[in-house]
Amino acid sequence: MRRIASFIPVLVLASLAQAVTLQILTMDQMTQQSTSIVYAKVLDSYGTFHGSMIYTHYHVQVMDTWKGTQKVTEIMLPGGVANGYRQTFAGVPALAQGDSYVMFLWAGPVGAPQLVGLTQGLLSVGSDGTGAMIASRPTTTEQLLDANGKAVQDQPVRVQMSQLKRTVTLTLAAGKGTK
Repeated sequence: MRRIASFIPVLVLASLAQAVTLQILTMDQMTQQSTSIVYAKVLDSYGTFHGSMIYTHYHVQVMDTWKGTQKVTEIMLPGGVANGYRQTFAGVPALAQGDSYVMFLWAGPVGAPQLVGLTQGLLSVGSDGTGAMIASRPTTTEQLLDANGKAVQDQPVRVQMSQLKRTVTLTLAAGKGTK
């Protein structure tokens, strides 16, 4: 009986770890909250412990910086594999080695920058078949709330890179993106 009683808190914590609620963010809000916005390619990754949490570190090659003066060479996301242990967190995307992304980043509390809004702050970059570069993000499966705490539905993002960069640039020029 004692063994079962000690296992119950583990089950409760595990069930809570599978759900996350995020505030929905517009491109302007992500631009405002970011300390850096970069277009980068993932070179490689590794997991390591920071206290009791595992973080995956991604080395990136920045091809263009849209905001920020700090040179970004690495980002980190909660979860991953380290020393034979695996931690996962809802709402945290996995980045693929060799893929390119637009990343809305903030200076996280531990080490390298992290994504603003988790999945919301990461847009995959690819070609649309006509040679135009497209940044996109599927609809997030996580629960989203507006600023008033009301549940809202996410929408997928698909925008030409040139238009996305123009949107970020205009937000910064209007003084709405300074932090």
